[in-house]
Amino acid sequence: MRDALAKQIQRFLDHLTVERGLSPHTVAAYRRDLERYAAFLRERGITDGRRVDEQAVAAHVAAVSASTHGDGKPYRATSVVRALSSVRAFHRFLLREGAMRADPTAPVVRPRLPRSLPKPLSVDDVARVLAAPDDSAKGLRDRAVLETLYGAGLRISELVGLDVDDVDLEEGSVRVLGKGGKERDVPLGRFARDAISAYLTRVRPQFAISRSRSALFLNQRGGRLTRQGCAGILAGYAERAGIRTHISPHTFRHSFATHLLEGGADIRVVQELLGHASVATTQVYTLVTREHLREVYFTSHPRARATRRVTA
Repeated sequence: MRDALAKQIQRFLDHLTVERGLSPHTVAAYRRDLERYAAFLRERGITDGRRVDEQAVAAHVAAVSASTHGDGKPYRATSVVRALSSVRAFHRFLLREGAMRADPTAPVVRPRLPRSLPKPLSVDDVARVLAAPDDSAKGLRDRAVLETLYGAGLRISELVGLDVDDVDLEEGSVRVLGKGGKERDVPLGRFARDAISAYLTRVRPQFAISRSRSALFLNQRGGRLTRQGCAGILAGYAERAGIRTHISPHTFRHSFATHLLEGGADIRVVQELLGHASVATTQVYTLVTREHLREVYFTSHPRARATRRVTA
């Protein structure tokens, strides 16, 4: 016979499936987290979710943090945070049902996730990638794609969504439809303008067919260039340029922002160029720049470099 805890967890999972309409994959993830939580509680003699207190939740989080996978590797912080989120959702469900008077997870502090900094390319590496396309029709198209991607710092979805009329070569700008349907005008530098101009006059007419309509960047069959196609273009030229690390279209966007800040651009300007709703999102790039400055300092300053100890 199932105990009260098992019945409460099943009601919660049914709620996720029926009322919230979550996918089977998501519900299965909740089930795994809560079955582990239930096993932990039962080992301590707790068989009813209503009897759980803050100390029990905190002890469970500590146990998950100290656990290892089957291969001996410790659980990542993201896994611990997800486990706590599942437990918190379960107890808040019981609270809304009136089964509990207080949420025992509320005082438990969520583990801090390590900040993963984007890894931009150096200016020289970007230059090598941009110089890799040849002067064939495909090469001219690819150069225009890469110069626009880096020169305007666009998201890949923004780049492939561009139409011919979005580009103003005389003004030197491109109109971009960003997240949330928000439009912004981004300047285009000379290299990007020249590359787009060469593509429009010498290549696009060759690729265009009736279904091409107004799409700016076309594949060789006349369709709009896809995200996957653009990623493949960048990966191919990165390999040709001798770059061994994996780079994606978003790497170019990271590099665009980092290089602007290293060049002295104001963070608010970079925020507008990237189309970030909040400057807090843009501030991650200042951390990248700070790390770069630290590296330069410790490898260049005569009083910062490590010296060998002199022994008598």
